[in-house]
Amino acid sequence: MSDTTAARFNASELLAVIAARQLHDDTTVFAGVGVPLLAAALAKRRHAPRLTMVIEGGIIGPQIAPGRLPVSTNEMRAAHRATMLPGITDAFLFAQRGFVDVGFMGGAQIDQYGNINTSVLGADYWHPKVRLPGTGGANDIASLCREVIIVTAHEKRRFVERVDFITSPSWLRGDGSRRAAGLLFGGVSRVVTTLGTLGFDPVTRRMRIEAVHPGATVDAIRGNTGFELLEAPEVAATEPPTADELAMLRALDPDRRFLG
Repeated sequence: MSDTTAARFNASELLAVIAARQLHDDTTVFAGVGVPLLAAALAKRRHAPRLTMVIEGGIIGPQIAPGRLPVSTNEMRAAHRATMLPGITDAFLFAQRGFVDVGFMGGAQIDQYGNINTSVLGADYWHPKVRLPGTGGANDIASLCREVIIVTAHEKRRFVERVDFITSPSWLRGDGSRRAAGLLFGGVSRVVTTLGTLGFDPVTRRMRIEAVHPGATVDAIRGNTGFELLEAPEVAATEPPTADELAMLRALDPDRRFLG
């Protein structure tokens, strides 16, 4: 990547734009605060006007106003022109009933089968090295949405062979164990990172490289992952963010709380 191109966007902007491209019209997305919500708001404003956002605090179908991106799932900016304001329990019941297509998630640790840890770092749950925020609604999203997309920075400490604790299940052990556990649909379909897009082998359910972002390489992705990655039959090159995408994105977060 040339210096001129590199100056056009930072890693957070790249991540938000590529994540936004995963969302489409006439679908519903359960989006958490931060880059996932920023990406969902960008998708709705730019190419998916009929996208319905669901926010954990009990907000359905908000219209996120530029410059007023919420920093919590429970503040009123998150409910701007919302279609519905049910209770938080009802928001998760919609997912349980099959009404939520996509869950947008992050995680402190992600393993080769897409399982997510946001609970503890360290082998001993009761005496961990670090106590993380916990599940919140993350387990519900991972278990009940028809598809889950992880949005995260690509760091070796995040991508580990085996998570210390499974807060949110994906393909578990990759041997049909998700279905055996009673989770009959869903699972993580893609992991969008600052370096590339990762998917999962349809047979083994192990994580694989499917696309490389501008400025990154397959070797860089492997070097920042704590386990061996497979490769898709064809590894695509991600189109860089356009000026239009970046302008809309920056208007949503002018204070750069999430864009850095």
